[in-house]
Amino acid sequence: MTPTQTTLTDHTTLRLGGPARAFAEATSADALVSLVARADAAGEQVLLLGGGSNLVVGDAGFDGTVIKISTSGWKRDGDFVDVAAGQNWDEFVESMVTEGLGGVECLSGIPGSVGATPIQNVGAYGCEISETLVSIEFYDRAAREVRTMSAADLGFAYRTSVLKGTDAGVVLSVRFALTPDGLSVPVRYAELARTLGVEIGERVPVAQAREAVLGLRRGKGMVLEPADHDTWSAGSFFTNPIIPADRVDLVRAQITEVVGDVRIPEYPADNGVKLSAAWLIERAGFVKGHQGPGGRVSLSTKHTLALTNRGGASTKDLLTLAAEVRDGVLKRFGVELHPEPLLINCHV
Repeated sequence: MTPTQTTLTDHTTLRLGGPARAFAEATSADALVSLVARADAAGEQVLLLGGGSNLVVGDAGFDGTVIKISTSGWKRDGDFVDVAAGQNWDEFVESMVTEGLGGVECLSGIPGSVGATPIQNVGAYGCEISETLVSIEFYDRAAREVRTMSAADLGFAYRTSVLKGTDAGVVLSVRFALTPDGLSVPVRYAELARTLGVEIGERVPVAQAREAVLGLRRGKGMVLEPADHDTWSAGSFFTNPIIPADRVDLVRAQITEVVGDVRIPEYPADNGVKLSAAWLIERAGFVKGHQGPGGRVSLSTKHTLALTNRGGASTKDLLTLAAEVRDGVLKRFGVELHPEPLLINCHV
């Protein structure tokens, strides 16, 4: 691991973040384990970096070693597929669709690497990683050993797992169970069903599902395009809030008092209901393209849930805008929004 002036703006989809004190790259699982073990033995802080799509790094950077996970490739074993943690997620999805394997097609267009997907139980358009993930190979930093963790071990819930927010170890590879009949998972998301012209619960050819999802994501600035500043983001900045059952009526009443007797988008959730963060943001008065400090950051012009770097921004600019949106929703509706990306050396 050699000292470097690597700047994390070059490694995050937000194009934000200060310098790393040291930077190393692992192109094999063995090299990844070795780099992490060596840093741990030296008492060095470690930041594991995949695609950088769910990462907000402070302007001061990271006073430790950043380890870039650059492993790639996958191996099929019947209906199971083992994928390296550093593999680009959407390239993997595209290949599975080409091979006629179903299960991940509705997660098309999501940026980042395969190894990051189980950490926050990545999901979109009615599907979540937890539905196809069988197990992961995991380097346990405390035990200094590689072990297998099953889906049950990972404690999946909405946009989280037991790995989120911890530095317990490193995902080395992920095993998925996919279906070989060339059809998608049952379509559950109303917007996607309308786009496909099918009823909820129907299945369609995987290629058709992927094309529809990519179209929807592009329309929201959620497919990476270097020339499009609406994609200079970390995707959805806030998670959809889950309201505990004992507060649902109170929150509904407060929302109705503010916006009138309208249909409030609600979705089932454990011990309560899930609300739409984008809907709340918009009803709190924030429009697409709403600008933060100096116009250097803004809500996406296509989707209010994405906070974007318009060029020349700082992480401080972005977090100032995030705090404005969070506080506006809280004041208007009594609902607190929580960031979805991992915040490194910074906070909202």
